[in-house]
Amino acid sequence: MKLISKNTHLTNLLEINLAMLFVSTSGALGRFIQLPVPITIASRAILAFILLWLFCKWKGISLSIDKKDYLPILMSGIFMGLHWITYFYALKLSNVAIGMLSLFTYPVITSLLEPVLLKTKFLKIHLLLGIMVLAGIYFLVPKFEMGNSYTLAVGVGVLSALFYALRNLVLKARVKHYNGSALMCYQMVIVGTLLFPVFFFLESDAVLSQWKGLLILALVTTAIGHTLFLNSFKYFSITTASIISSVQPVYGIILGAIFLAEIPSLMTIFGGVLILGSVVIESVRTYK
Repeated sequence: MKLISKNTHLTNLLEINLAMLFVSTSGALGRFIQLPVPITIASRAILAFILLWLFCKWKGISLSIDKKDYLPILMSGIFMGLHWITYFYALKLSNVAIGMLSLFTYPVITSLLEPVLLKTKFLKIHLLLGIMVLAGIYFLVPKFEMGNSYTLAVGVGVLSALFYALRNLVLKARVKHYNGSALMCYQMVIVGTLLFPVFFFLESDAVLSQWKGLLILALVTTAIGHTLFLNSFKYFSITTASIISSVQPVYGIILGAIFLAEIPSLMTIFGGVLILGSVVIESVRTYK
């Protein structure tokens, strides 16, 4: 029984890391897609909704939700949209490393908010690991100077982290009752609906020429990656899932180096090692 339990836990750890690999494609894609950010996010949400809806119908996944969950799911969708928009602006203002790593202040934010919002026990190890992640980000971010785009990118990235942490905390109690694909489907409806008017106000003629990047963003990053990450909430606390997911910037920087020729410096590599170290420590701690 103990062996089965450990094998199951290992499977869950592998699944969340696979989710992070898929989600990490957002960094390179956010830099690659040449569209106004709201257009990119609206297109992403609409395409992802179609893919997720077809998947739910194929698998017979129920899309019905209880009335008491209307408001939390609506709020999660709003937070998701705000997170995506601010995150992609951070990417546009800097590069894959800065954009992704400024976002990864969210495990620290989560570790501080979860005990307050979900009434869970505060663990000192989570604060220490969060500090370790912040130390990694310190070595990855260039010199802070007010007025330059990198500093602004970091600020926007941290704001994106707050929205992401709130979205995850709002959905934590719902993943026990709903399939992750169904929850993502509803979030895509909310984001797509709220952002649909941008097609009438911003330049959107180039959408068709960017269809490959948008499709990968909708399918691999969103429909598959975010659904797998949502499902991981069933097996880990939000804080644990957040800290484990800190491996995402490492994946993202590697993808940025391969596809965009954004080669990280030695300081960036050192910061990535610190972040990856926190992931390994938390994975071992939860495995025991």
